[in-house]
Amino acid sequence: MSLSSAESLLRLRPWLQAYPSGVPAEPDLRGHATLLDLLDEACRQQASQPAFRFMGQDLSYAELDHRSRAFAAWLQAQGLRPGERVAVMLPNVPQYPVVVAGILRAGLVLVNVNPLYTAPELAHQLIDADAPTLIVLENFAHVAQQALEQAPAPTLQRVVVTGVGDLLGGVKRWLVNAVVRHVKKQVPAWNLPQAVPLMRALREGERLSWQPPPVTADTLAVLQYTGGTTGVAKGAMLLHRNLLANVAQAAAWFEPARRTIGPHQFRIVCALPLYHVFAFTSCMFLGLRLGGCNLLIPNPRDLKGLLATLSKEVFHYFPAVNTLYQAIADHPDAARVDWRHLKLSIGGGMAVLQATAERWRVLTGNPMRMGYGLSETSPVVSCNPVDMDHFDGTIGLPLPGTEVAILDDAGNPVAQGQPGEIAVRGPQVMAGYWRRPDETALVLRADGWFLTGDIGVMEADGRFRIVDRKKDMILVSGFNVYPNEVEDVVAQMPGVAECGVTGVPDAHSGEAVKLVIVRRDPALQAEAVRAWCHERLTPYKRPRHIEFRDSLPKTTVGKVLRRALR
Repeated sequence: MSLSSAESLLRLRPWLQAYPSGVPAEPDLRGHATLLDLLDEACRQQASQPAFRFMGQDLSYAELDHRSRAFAAWLQAQGLRPGERVAVMLPNVPQYPVVVAGILRAGLVLVNVNPLYTAPELAHQLIDADAPTLIVLENFAHVAQQALEQAPAPTLQRVVVTGVGDLLGGVKRWLVNAVVRHVKKQVPAWNLPQAVPLMRALREGERLSWQPPPVTADTLAVLQYTGGTTGVAKGAMLLHRNLLANVAQAAAWFEPARRTIGPHQFRIVCALPLYHVFAFTSCMFLGLRLGGCNLLIPNPRDLKGLLATLSKEVFHYFPAVNTLYQAIADHPDAARVDWRHLKLSIGGGMAVLQATAERWRVLTGNPMRMGYGLSETSPVVSCNPVDMDHFDGTIGLPLPGTEVAILDDAGNPVAQGQPGEIAVRGPQVMAGYWRRPDETALVLRADGWFLTGDIGVMEADGRFRIVDRKKDMILVSGFNVYPNEVEDVVAQMPGVAECGVTGVPDAHSGEAVKLVIVRRDPALQAEAVRAWCHERLTPYKRPRHIEFRDSLPKTTVGKVLRRALR
């Protein structure tokens, strides 16, 4: 790059001058045209190394390669054609990377599904994605059955069911499944006549021939469901090149820290759920890119079990949300973990609090860095430099190859230090929302800028800071909750005349859902409302605060003023 070109780039991207030494302005996108190329290279070069570790047992790169090819062959033998959608409803178990790699190797489109979804939520996503195939953990198979009984019901041609311990070796597989099924009684009764056990599918696939699909960089890889800026659940279309770019961007950003571990394998604590785009990219595929090993944590809410696992392992990278960091720092067993090897603590999904960052550093000796991203950006947009020695409360600097602008309501850049809507442009930005051109047009401009709906400022050195949200989204422990979704559920309840939902500050989860109801039935009580929501909403979407009022604050055209509900 010439001197004049470099100066021009600095004017356009002033944050580049604050980049750590060795971090490039642009990510290296050579070598991999698709996620399949990345997967093939990782499995070839790291064949004998562990790719994932679960309950004390390793899944090697060679095993991941073998099993995912078998699953891809089985899917193709079922008549699935490139581009068809396959929904995966699994927590952090080794089956997840196996089936995801198999889906991609068959040229199919992954639809990530939260395993904690209720039947109506699952039914909506399956119908919207037009996904004829579902892979589900047996613990949640009863929800799939209930979804198929909904009206309207999704059209499922096949369901693949697996148990928690299925990919564990020998006696351990039998023991873990027995404990989950019969001792802990965590598998409710279910009846899905079309269900196929995953282990049978893998055995059959081993005898079949896998045919490499016609996949290119512009092939759709993942539908990552989000509420976007309007709250209507829709799939962000992430192409192979979008995800590859974000993995390359993260790898370049983390390289100064990764170099400090020398020749040792890079080990990641994967406590974030893999169905969430944060972990999908920043744990699973970043791990593959770096030849690392993901330590799979199936239930991070079990803090005692999580810390018991960490006390037996060496790890270098621990991405999480503020609530998990805080809970660990508060737990007495945290002192038993050897934190000396930890190089990267990256908070995302929600704001990291100063008090949490300080407690984490006291516990681990590792400074907290905060990142920012969205489902629509694959997801990472920005992050604090990994060589930073303190927590500054900002979302850091845009990653290599990423442009960030602060815009006014007319779409024009504002002066430095002034608040405006954060807009993002880069190779990680989605292609649009699945089958929703109207929604896409609201957020994706013709010049490539994606409008996030978040309000931020750019500081003098190019760092960015979130100051507010333009949209009404509520952020509960890193998960997006959209008021209109909760309102739609509550409004169907007999006894409710109208309702409004907003977010309120919460010391544990960052924000909590507040529900305000105008009663049709004067006898309606909060307990009945909670029971109604319990049956129809994932736990993080359920109202923590319920208030009854005689009326709701509204605009002159009758729209509920959600901010006034606070």
